[in-house]
Amino acid sequence: MESGVNAKITPERSLTLLSSKEVNRLKDKSEGGLYGLFRRCSLAVLNCGNESDDSKAILAAHAQFDIKVVQQPRGIKLEVSNAPVSAFVDDVMIKGIKEHLFAVLRDIVYANTVLKKSTNFNLERSEDITDFIFHILRNAEILIPGRTPDIVVCWGGHSISRFEYDYTKEVGHQLGLRDLNVCTGCGPGAMKGPMKGAAIAHAKQRIISGRYIGITEPGIIAAESPNPIVNELTIMPDIEKRLEAFVRVGHGIIVFPGGAGTAEEILYILGVLLHPANKDMPFPLIFTGSKRNESYFQMIDEFIAKTLGDAARQRYKIIIDEPRRVAEEIKAGIEEVRKYRRYHSDAYYFNWLLHIDPIFQKPFKPTHNNMRNLQLHRNQEDYLLASNLRCAFSGIVAGNVKAEGILAVEQNGPFEIRGEQEIIAPLEELLNAFVRENRMKLPGEKYVPSYRIVD
Repeated sequence: MESGVNAKITPERSLTLLSSKEVNRLKDKSEGGLYGLFRRCSLAVLNCGNESDDSKAILAAHAQFDIKVVQQPRGIKLEVSNAPVSAFVDDVMIKGIKEHLFAVLRDIVYANTVLKKSTNFNLERSEDITDFIFHILRNAEILIPGRTPDIVVCWGGHSISRFEYDYTKEVGHQLGLRDLNVCTGCGPGAMKGPMKGAAIAHAKQRIISGRYIGITEPGIIAAESPNPIVNELTIMPDIEKRLEAFVRVGHGIIVFPGGAGTAEEILYILGVLLHPANKDMPFPLIFTGSKRNESYFQMIDEFIAKTLGDAARQRYKIIIDEPRRVAEEIKAGIEEVRKYRRYHSDAYYFNWLLHIDPIFQKPFKPTHNNMRNLQLHRNQEDYLLASNLRCAFSGIVAGNVKAEGILAVEQNGPFEIRGEQEIIAPLEELLNAFVRENRMKLPGEKYVPSYRIVD
């Protein structure tokens, strides 16, 4: 490995001033301090382009990396030591990476020293969680009033083949030609492809205000470092707030092939839409891939049919190998969203009317005990089953790529997943297919399952 770079960086767009108390919390290496969180997220941003999805291995490979906040009378600077060489050109940090680095600082300071300390937020209450998310997004300038709905959330795997990546790029291109903007989880693969395609289309249409929004969280950011096309980055405190941010900011969702993380996202949005309070709300949701992915979406559709039933299947369309039609359908769906929001006097920039049950907002900690006790049975509402299935996939993602989850599996063995056979059998079938198709890790890496199915 090349020796790291030492540098001092001055902010340009985000957060030029910090209080002494905020600086001290960023320096604090104790459990209550923010140093560890800030260092991990900063390293992930600086490690852009270096392909590895093992958060624990990335942290170990850059054990000498350090970052400090330097407070000066005219503002702040960041001082990095042994930073990844790839983040610099001629010893000067790449501008986009620099913007992402200060976005990390902005969001960590705001969420952990402003919002969490405020008596206005009780994060045990559903409406306060939504308000908390709104404030983070507003502070990051993600929410822009006065714009008609135009944000398409794109979900899909970071570990995908070249032909799958090219298809995501073509769909993004068709979206961009229609003046639509893209929001993804900000990483590589199916998160980067739509942004790249949209960026080229925006250039063709002479659109200079194209938005490529990346929404991430501390547990996943190292495995999915922000790709260089992202021009609006925000870090939510956990995966549940990240998912809620997606569905409240976006006006429609496109899902490309992926693995456990994509399955988690699918189950989240279906669970939300299956709640009776959202029965009549328009929310365009399209699953799409190339002709070679047709069997993949048949498999996803069968899994949903066997577990959640036909009511869930009515909430999405599957479109195979037709990028133009995908863009046309999602644009038409977004027009219905615009009419609905206008009729109900809801904001275009944040979906306040969408009901999200507290079960989808409560952070799920993927411990062995919590994974073992998931309620995977028929005797519950469909949206509750979707929530429990979502948690199962969330735990598998943690065991695959998140440092904390990897360590837990190394120390105590695979997570155990158990439940009724009519739920567990299709779940195991889907997971086995993900393993066979190399959707659990980046290509070339041997996958050792982080889970085992228990009858």
